Amino acid sequence: MPEGPELHLASLFVNETCKGLVFGGCVEKSSVSKNPEVPFESSAYSISATARGKELRLTLSPLPGGHPPQEPLALIFRFGMTGSFQLTPGDALPPHAHLRFYTAPPKPRLALCFVDIRRFGRWDLGGEWQLGRGPCVLVEYEQFRENVLRNLADKAFDQPICEALLDQRFFNGIGNYLRAEILHRLRIPPFEKARTVLEALQQRRLSPDLTLSQKIKAKLQNPDLLELCHLVPKEVVQLGGKGYGLESGEEDFAAFRAWLRCYGVSGMSSLRDRHGRTIWFQGDPGPLAPKGGKSRKKKFKETQPGQEDRKEDPPPPSKTPSRARRAQRNLSKQPTAQKPEQPSLQQNPEAPTVPKKEKKRRPAASGQQRPQKNRTDTLPLEPEGTSAS
Repeated sequence: MPEGPELHLASLFVNETCKGLVFGGCVEKSSVSKNPEVPFESSAYSISATARGKELRLTLSPLPGGHPPQEPLALIFRFGMTGSFQLTPGDALPPHAHLRFYTAPPKPRLALCFVDIRRFGRWDLGGEWQLGRGPCVLVEYEQFRENVLRNLADKAFDQPICEALLDQRFFNGIGNYLRAEILHRLRIPPFEKARTVLEALQQRRLSPDLTLSQKIKAKLQNPDLLELCHLVPKEVVQLGGKGYGLESGEEDFAAFRAWLRCYGVSGMSSLRDRHGRTIWFQGDPGPLAPKGGKSRKKKFKETQPGQEDRKEDPPPPSKTPSRARRAQRNLSKQPTAQKPEQPSLQQNPEAPTVPKKEKKRRPAASGQQRPQKNRTDTLPLEPEGTSAS
């Protein structure tokens, strides 16, 4: 799911690619989208973007001489699971382009598209940030830090720190992969009580004898949890590209995957929190870990981009060897003189593995032969369930 860095990268993408472009005409919405129509039309307008946490504001600004007369219009986008922006030729729209902004003639027509495969993304008219969201961890760090420390009495901090980090009232922009990376760097158990972790920050004091440059150096070398909530997303932005998600391209995703230290990394453990989200960690999960939750450890296996999608393919048959072992155990219980010659499974995997007793056939009363019953030697395969987070 796109998180704060991905929204920030998307805003940079829009501003860089749309710089100098003149858009014109109506804004088109796909027929399948349930989001609102965008009542905007101008013969000449520009597009710019700003990101804040997990939201992006797109502003349509009429240029001088544009008609009909139109006030600027702002839209707020939330990307859901798969939202992104793409700039494409106007006659070659990508699939799932649910909102389209076209450039004005005479140059070749281009389209800025909001693309959303799963259609969980939303846009709202008006340009107001969603009420209740806290300051952005990336661009409003000081306000973000103050908002968290001022509200430590809130019941949200009675929960494990891994769950509190997803509360957008306080950690606007932090999502699943970021929380895992932040906690892993500080070796904080994910199911430690959030208030216990955050109250320790207030007790941390730097020596008053240190100079300003020494204090800055000490903070950079030993950042606390709230500082990492700002620094770790900043690292993802500095990677460039489009950040998290295979749709960003194999090269971009390879750089992002190499940056990860914990999330989905081989050798790390995982548990599901109360909301069903998977948290990755190393070591002790903490005192508030869900009872009965089984920690799964990721095997040391090289994964390629897109491999998690291919896990849904049916696995190759794996029951034949186990049936062969059962047949061998049954045969070993028979007296030696009665053991038949064991068939080779490698040469004929469909051959029956359990000897059949011959039955005397009685002639049918009508003089016709009785039809033989068909027997199936292969058992139905059940698909192996996989879960990916």
